[in-house]
Amino acid sequence: MGVYEKNGRWYFEIMIRKQRYCRSIPEATCRRDAEKYLTVFKADLLRGRLDLAENIGQKPFVEVADLYIKYAKTNLCAVDTAVRIANRFKNVWKNKTLAQITPKVIENYKESRQKTTFAKKKVNGKEVVKYISSATINRELAALSKMFSLAIANGYIRENPLREVNKLRVTNKLERHLSVDEEKRMYQVCDDDFSFSNLPIEEQEKLQRRHNGEHAYLKPILIMALNTGMRKGEILNMTWECVDFAKNEISALNTKNGKKNTIPMSSKLRKTLLAMYECKGDDIYVFTNPYTGTKYNDIKKSFKTVCKLANVKNLRFHDLRHTGATRMVAAGVPLPVVKEILNHASIQTTMRYAHTMREQEISAVEALANFN
Repeated sequence: MGVYEKNGRWYFEIMIRKQRYCRSIPEATCRRDAEKYLTVFKADLLRGRLDLAENIGQKPFVEVADLYIKYAKTNLCAVDTAVRIANRFKNVWKNKTLAQITPKVIENYKESRQKTTFAKKKVNGKEVVKYISSATINRELAALSKMFSLAIANGYIRENPLREVNKLRVTNKLERHLSVDEEKRMYQVCDDDFSFSNLPIEEQEKLQRRHNGEHAYLKPILIMALNTGMRKGEILNMTWECVDFAKNEISALNTKNGKKNTIPMSSKLRKTLLAMYECKGDDIYVFTNPYTGTKYNDIKKSFKTVCKLANVKNLRFHDLRHTGATRMVAAGVPLPVVKEILNHASIQTTMRYAHTMREQEISAVEALANFN
């Protein structure tokens, strides 16, 4: 403990009366400056000028994590994710108090998580290791920051140590847009129609027998995603109460920003939902898992399988939302209307689809210039 330098910035960490204090020193440019600041800090602390009570920061971290879980269940949509993150931190710091979780401790956590293996697979005979992404780690740190904010609000601690911790740099993936031909092939796979594959009839029949309608439930989900631009969670959580055939609209309740989003139904989506409604029985959810009698928790595995069978590469479910948005802009739908349909909080988020179309327009005219 004492003063130390990290990434060009000076910090100090001391223990007084069984209380640990860790601060950054923005004014310090060398060790001597940092040591002078530490001397003044200790003097002020011992004289009581900083008004730091001896029990501040002594609350066990696990209690604050439990407080966050309670908060998440009441206020957040992605409850399962929030609970999983909180439990991870509880397991890592189960014996620590709030004061013991310093910026340095959090930096160590970041470094450890970056080395955590997410998955392993063999590609061309070589083992490829996939590590936890920077985006995932940043989401965990955001949840941790909220935990400390709750602790501050309850008087358990004075400062949020995450203020001194930088987020990891994230390389954004390029948005992938589904083509009309790819969309058609995915629908065909859901219908056990493999005629597009150019395989011998015997092989096509073999695939039909193997899958035998197991992906049929995914087709209306794909139709809803492409015809509304809704997120996967909003679709899977939708109940029949959210579908209004009289007004020809559907409502998403569990949205990312917490606001109700009402979207008109296209003729294709309306026809699809009417057919499902006629045989829904006692189902509450629009997309009900017949094995559990409730909603699907996730469709990641089946979506991946359908993409593979349809020869659709590098597609995420969220790319269907990007596809729907891009198609609306390409059709001339005004950006404010697209914003409302996608339920964006800001028009700036919607503007990126206009930029995408502009890039496509430039490519198009360049193709004309190079035609000869």
